[in-house]
Amino acid sequence: MPTYEYKCLSCGLNFETFQKMSDSPLDSCIECKGSVRRVVTGGSGLIFKGSGFYITDYNKKDPGSSKSEKTPKPKPSKSDKSK
Repeated sequence: MPTYEYKCLSCGLNFETFQKMSDSPLDSCIECKGSVRRVVTGGSGLIFKGSGFYITDYNKKDPGSSKSEKTPKPKPSKSDKSK
């Protein structure tokens, strides 16, 4: 179920609630019973890819620790061997 964020127009309280997408939006504050407005948020930005689904899988690693970042040694060409 998605999380929706609301802001009370009377007391200024910001609160979140879990609701089904088919549920109608809330119309009253949970504290003062004043009118509320649903706030549009940007979401979490979580990326699901690869073999794991942990946010720590996408932290930057130490530049020297990755094999893909090391440059391979150039192989000598045939012209270098004849000299």
